[in-house]
Amino acid sequence: MEIINLSTQAIIKRVAKFSPVIMLVFTLLLSSCSDDDPTPVSPDEVEVTLKQMTLREKIGQMFFVRPETLDTTIHWKEYAELIPLELQEVNDCMKKVDAKYPVGGVILFAWNIKDESQLVQFTSQIKALKSKPLLCIDEEGGRVARIANNDRFPVKKFESMAAIGATGEPQEAYNCGNTIGSYLKKYGFDIDFAPVADVNTNPENVVIGARAFSDDPAVAAPMVVNYLQGLKDAGITGCIKHFPGHGDTKADTHFGYASSQKTWKEMLQCEMVTFKAGIQWGSQIIMTAHIGAPNVTGSDVPSTLSPIILQDKLRGELGYQNIIITDAMEMGAITQQYSSAEAAVGSIQAGVDIVLCPKNLTEAFEAVVKAVEQGSITEARINESVRRILKLKMSYQ
Repeated sequence: MEIINLSTQAIIKRVAKFSPVIMLVFTLLLSSCSDDDPTPVSPDEVEVTLKQMTLREKIGQMFFVRPETLDTTIHWKEYAELIPLELQEVNDCMKKVDAKYPVGGVILFAWNIKDESQLVQFTSQIKALKSKPLLCIDEEGGRVARIANNDRFPVKKFESMAAIGATGEPQEAYNCGNTIGSYLKKYGFDIDFAPVADVNTNPENVVIGARAFSDDPAVAAPMVVNYLQGLKDAGITGCIKHFPGHGDTKADTHFGYASSQKTWKEMLQCEMVTFKAGIQWGSQIIMTAHIGAPNVTGSDVPSTLSPIILQDKLRGELGYQNIIITDAMEMGAITQQYSSAEAAVGSIQAGVDIVLCPKNLTEAFEAVVKAVEQGSITEARINESVRRILKLKMSYQ
């Protein structure tokens, strides 16, 4: 049945210029309008659960954190300080903090992972926490691969997404996603913050580079949806990132401010090609970029905190209805301008559903509670996000 809209047809015409095989695979994936929910969940189930939750429980679902966040004896300023700590098991402090601040998800990094037996034990311990968090990881393949770049794990390693894109074969992207998804499922994960949907158009880009499939959106788009399908078929939920596109920047948002000078019209012709493809396919999660887009928003505010980017463009114009998650809020692009409280409240007001890795969880959490109590964020707004999160979370049960 042909259900491809005009904008998608335009994309496919561009794709067809490169390879009939790419066009065929891309068309089949988009026309299927695949949805990567592992198991369908009825709205009634979600509503029953939502009504039983306290405000704090609902707000907690909107925070995904690193394990160290739940251990309040740990204080750090630089990422390098976390590495030697090797927090690789749940301790009593973490259990107590989770009871008061019941988070919706936990993301593991390379230093949280030792070997197969430790990882399986750790993921089981995390899932046994009171809040029953989802398990997440950045396992893109290439240089960002917390498991594959650990020599103790007998899993396939991939050179880069750029190398896969260069093959011109979307099947290679599917194979990559499916391979990664299969071992993530084995080790207890639910969500992979991959693939990168950025189009790497700036040769001076220091943060995306070979993490992107291509510098051409017509090549990148079918790679992105095939990778997502590969993850889905392995039972893992993917996430396209970094909206509205980190590929045309120079600076690294891990350490400070970065921006794209493109207009929205220019983004529609490049960055939005891949994001539209992911949305059409049925991506359940989109991650924001902390980049400014002054020629779209009229200000230097990071996209993560911009209602113009997230509500007017992503939800309104592009019609995206699923989960919006921030990039890590502990990154310099955020912490150099905002407190944990300001960033959490501001991002939710802008339209995000999940605040990832706040620098100070307790400060951010209590600020959102206070914002609801004082009326600057309505509980109805909280409920919108929690419905989306519960739909995904309950699909794993």
